[in-house]
Amino acid sequence: MQRLVDHALAVTKESVKAVTYESVNNVVRIINGVSALLLALLPGKANMLEGIQGWELRPTFRGPRLPRWMENGVSSFNHFIHELSVDSDTSPDYSSEEEDSDRYEYPPSPASHCSRASEAYNRHQMDWFQRMQSLKEQIIHRATDRRRGVVEDVHLAIEICIEAVFDFFHKAAHLLLSPSEAFEALVSLFSSHGSGIEQDHDPFTDAAISTATRGGDGPAPAERSTNLHQSLNTDARTCQDVITELGYPYEAIHVITSDGYIILLERIPRRDSRKAVFLQHGVLDSSMGWVSNGVVGSPAFAAYDQGYDVFLGNFRGLVSREHVNKNISSREYWRYSINEHGTEDVPAMIEKIHEVKCAELKLSKPDSEEEIDDYQPYKLCAISHSLGGAAMIMYVVTQKIQEKPHRLSRLILLSPAGFHDDSNIVFSTVEFMLVLVAPILSLFVPAFYIPTRFFRMLVNKLARDLHNLPAVGGLVQTLMGYVVGGDSSNWVGVLGLPHYNMNDMPGVSFRVALHLAQIKRTRRFRMFDYGASTNIEVYGSPEPLDLAECYGTIDIPVDLVAGQKDKVIRPTMVRRHYKLMKGAGVNVSYNEFEYAHLDFTFSHREELLSYVMSRLLLVDPNHKPQRVARSKKKEQIAAASRD
Repeated sequence: MQRLVDHALAVTKESVKAVTYESVNNVVRIINGVSALLLALLPGKANMLEGIQGWELRPTFRGPRLPRWMENGVSSFNHFIHELSVDSDTSPDYSSEEEDSDRYEYPPSPASHCSRASEAYNRHQMDWFQRMQSLKEQIIHRATDRRRGVVEDVHLAIEICIEAVFDFFHKAAHLLLSPSEAFEALVSLFSSHGSGIEQDHDPFTDAAISTATRGGDGPAPAERSTNLHQSLNTDARTCQDVITELGYPYEAIHVITSDGYIILLERIPRRDSRKAVFLQHGVLDSSMGWVSNGVVGSPAFAAYDQGYDVFLGNFRGLVSREHVNKNISSREYWRYSINEHGTEDVPAMIEKIHEVKCAELKLSKPDSEEEIDDYQPYKLCAISHSLGGAAMIMYVVTQKIQEKPHRLSRLILLSPAGFHDDSNIVFSTVEFMLVLVAPILSLFVPAFYIPTRFFRMLVNKLARDLHNLPAVGGLVQTLMGYVVGGDSSNWVGVLGLPHYNMNDMPGVSFRVALHLAQIKRTRRFRMFDYGASTNIEVYGSPEPLDLAECYGTIDIPVDLVAGQKDKVIRPTMVRRHYKLMKGAGVNVSYNEFEYAHLDFTFSHREELLSYVMSRLLLVDPNHKPQRVARSKKKEQIAAASRD
């Protein structure tokens, strides 16, 4: 009778699983099919999707081939190199657990001083504990898969629920059909409580010890707890993980700005190198963007391979909210604009680089105070993207105005921000709304970010689903392209990058967004407008400092790069930087590539990478700069400001 009931429960369980799985898969296919239909009706989808490699739009429940920079976190070449060490079984198997449960072997309970009834009780408890531990281990193994999405998690949750429900009915039937064993279990339970044996022997403790000490049946419970803590994440790798996994050295430097923000300066160190490069990301990005293409496609690794000491900057604004004041409120933390990026974050990081390099190379400053104090036998170049480019320009200009050394030898600006009046209607509408409702909205929205770990995890997993459902991903990609005026960047792929995870995620302060809106509205590259009265205190005039009018103070070569398909910062806006710098006498160059906005960092572009490296190599690390007296430098800055 017991065997008949077991077979009936097993058949019923498999039937429920099959029906449930097929129902979920049919819903997913319908969603993907409707997305494919909508995508076919939308105009201009070819241009929107041309930047994505290997994207498939067939409404099938099969994941597309990922862009090569998204395959296992490295480029296609790196995937070829490491293919022997990468587990090829990345797709979860949602087949029945019945075959796995048949293979479970439970060791006998440890020796006990109890009666036979107590041994039977311990055996049942051991069986239950081992079954739950085995199921838990499978859950953890599947949930820690980096390629999991929400749909896959739904499958897993359904499987867990079905297993738990039928396991309950199986044990209930077993007790009803075997009353003698149930009676023995009850007797042993009461006898153990009455005799105090539990002080010397605890079946649960024995079970835990047995699980921890068994040779090959799984890790210790403590290890499982650690894995379970990370089980909800899809890919929580940090920039350090990516760098070290590829065999490069890594160093983390925590920098404290003058206003108390703690920012992370990451490094791929060459301590004896006299040439260094500083890479600064843009908005809603982090240092991860410079290493996401793997060995053969990332500017950071390419510079290191050319002998550079590589420093990767991170702006304030990560959701971790690191500050010297541990009790700082969210409103106070996010109270900054682009001004603070250019006058606090960048100066703090570059001064730290100078301090580190001087200590490692054992350099000394000039003896005379009358001479400029930025003499240095090492050379530091900067590569910046988008908002990072605007911040670097602001940094150089403000440092020169304040007669402080900027310590840079060259600027390479990839699609730099600063001018934004040539944009689409969506950006214009957002700019108008931000400026109009800023006094009210700033009271309720200090920043634009995802505040909780759960929702950050959910966004990360949904991004994975956009890859597994090709038509849905294509639809999102197309709609995102419409929002940004037709930019063909791989917006869906970027959401799946490791730095968009549950532990941390870049955010944008409200004042940064408002600052960009002010720049767009005034059509001038200016510092933040606090209002006439506050502007007088900060800038010494009712109007904010116009940075473009001070381009004459830039005393280093500048290379501007624009993207012909970039609809976020159009080539016309980058050319405006070029014309103003050229008119101010800056040694500036301009080049265009057939790229979209995110292609400068998140896509493997050999032509662009070669160009950037060629500009870096123009700087001679052994050339000693001429020392200029302070009085002469003051005259030069004053003349440039008058011009």
